[in-house]
Amino acid sequence: MARRPIALVTAAVLFLEAPGIVAINAVMARFVKVQSMSLDGLDPDAMYTGTWALGIGSGIALALCGLVALLAGIRDRRPGRAGRGLLVGCAVVHGILAAVAVGLLGWPAFTFLVVVLGLIVLTLVAYGKEAAGTDAVTGAPTAGEGAPAAA
Repeated sequence: MARRPIALVTAAVLFLEAPGIVAINAVMARFVKVQSMSLDGLDPDAMYTGTWALGIGSGIALALCGLVALLAGIRDRRPGRAGRGLLVGCAVVHGILAAVAVGLLGWPAFTFLVVVLGLIVLTLVAYGKEAAGTDAVTGAPTAGEGAPAAA
């Protein structure tokens, strides 16, 4: 199965997307600061700082998701429970953003987000359940499947 290349491509796309999302938020933060925008009287400096914080936080989250996919591809093993949860969360966010982007940004943005969503889901599915009779962590045969039982 081609699960290793899928995970590596997913990692590469997520690593490229991370600085992109930080850059987009940097542009939005600049607009907020230059135009002194506020939301219902909120301090414009707080809006500026919040936009930067969201961008940096999103970039870090995408980089962590990319790291999980990269480690899965290098090790050729499924991610741990926390890694799978992180990838599932990333997939959900990409799905929601794709639904919003189709109306606000158009079909090219929707297509990009859905392709990334598909890569993440494909990585999760490709590294689904381990083969029957093998330990999920070590890959060694388990007792009762041809391996000697532990005493």
